[in-house]
Amino acid sequence: MTLYISTPIFYVNAQPHLGHAYTAVVADTICRFARLDGDQVFFQTGTDEHGDKIVQAAQAAGVEVGDYVAQISAMFRETWPLLEVAPDNFIRTTDPAHMATVQAILQRVYDNGDIYFSDYSGLYCKGCERFLTEKELTEGGLCPDHLTPPEAVTEQNYFFKMSRYQQWLIDHIQANPDFIQPERYRNEVLSFLSEPLEDLCISRPVSRLSWGIPLPFDQRFVTYVWFDALINYISGIGYPDGPDFGRWWAGAEHLIAKDILKPHAIFWPTMLKAMGLPPYRRLHVHGYWNINETKMSKSIGNVVRPGEMVAEFGADTVRYFLLREMSFGLDSSYSPEAVLARRNSDLANDLGNLFSRSLTMVKNFAAAQVPTPGPLSAEDQELADACLKMLADYRDKMREMAFRQALERVWEVIGRANRYIVTNAPWELAKDPAQAERLRTVLHTLLETLRCLTCALQPIMPGAAAKMAAALPLDPAAGLAAHQAWGVLPPGAPVNLGENLFPRIKKGQ
Repeated sequence: MTLYISTPIFYVNAQPHLGHAYTAVVADTICRFARLDGDQVFFQTGTDEHGDKIVQAAQAAGVEVGDYVAQISAMFRETWPLLEVAPDNFIRTTDPAHMATVQAILQRVYDNGDIYFSDYSGLYCKGCERFLTEKELTEGGLCPDHLTPPEAVTEQNYFFKMSRYQQWLIDHIQANPDFIQPERYRNEVLSFLSEPLEDLCISRPVSRLSWGIPLPFDQRFVTYVWFDALINYISGIGYPDGPDFGRWWAGAEHLIAKDILKPHAIFWPTMLKAMGLPPYRRLHVHGYWNINETKMSKSIGNVVRPGEMVAEFGADTVRYFLLREMSFGLDSSYSPEAVLARRNSDLANDLGNLFSRSLTMVKNFAAAQVPTPGPLSAEDQELADACLKMLADYRDKMREMAFRQALERVWEVIGRANRYIVTNAPWELAKDPAQAERLRTVLHTLLETLRCLTCALQPIMPGAAAKMAAALPLDPAAGLAAHQAWGVLPPGAPVNLGENLFPRIKKGQ
């Protein structure tokens, strides 16, 4: 299968924070898993660099806007390696190739009669950088995201005939139940579409905003930031004439937070329809991270920076926490105490201890080599079956983006393996020469269990999994299918104990 996964291009009016990190880690994990499962994968992220808020942020920083966007974009680019996030492409909306593609699309849609000029009066939210409908406002007449009153604006602008494609979009969503996931967001979009859809204002007058892509058919206006930004998903893979564009677009899946559902679920599919392109394959929508049960906010001062998280806990721990703690699609809460608890309990006590104990016993009792096993006992077979069942369940859950449930299956096997060590007591078997074959079988069963766990953890914690693979040793290029059998490790292969995977971290350390 071919998969093209994208994050939203992150808006450079602020530095990277926890929400950006989560989206990027999820996208990277999806890609690593898909490659492990044999798919061809392309992963794109980047930065959105036009619009009112960018100009305001640059002015507040006392920096020329072009320099400002370059600085913040670089912060995003430099953050991803800290989290072991490895995109195939990093796009900026100030890239000349992207800007040219936006103008070509605008001209085509305009020539096709889907863009018109008109007077307009509406309620404009500067935070959202778009006009809001009365239905979208709170009971007090505020923007639901920014809790500020929108400004009444009357001006001439260009409009995209989005309403022309309303019924087509409804039909497409209903005919493709997995088009928007999870289902609650699909229902939210259909609820919005139950009312007549207004046309989309796609320009801003240069007299009000000059930092944008000029309309090719009227230089008095620049492009509305969302019409510009959404096109990154196709400009970044070579639209219209790139040799790989068709292949990647056929497997396009977008990953977003719930605050930008409407532009991605309504604006973007109708834009694609007007361009003559098929819609993306799926839209995956995740929830918010709260900080100690409070919404993250610059004004409150509780913004969590990815670099600080990694410096305190390490990339593998941060990735594991984000994927284990949040049920995809729902909101979740972050606190340093919760990360520390996951690190010391799940990673140090459970996984790290299992790995260290097992390899130490192989070193001490089997000359640091994979032993030749004897016949499996019922208990050995139960653990073997649990490992292979885990890999099958894990594959299904990862395909569903149910990361928390996938990791729960992995940790069930870790718990079972730790109990297996206690009940079989290899250190006692080693004292009795008559138990030599039984000892070899127990150690071999543990190594095979570690192999299955290493395979499953590669997309989640790539750094730790690489150390685990080198210790066993495993071929890091081996795919998931190669691990879905028992007895893969060849007897006599060297086993390297290596360093402690997850040393415990003391509070305040």
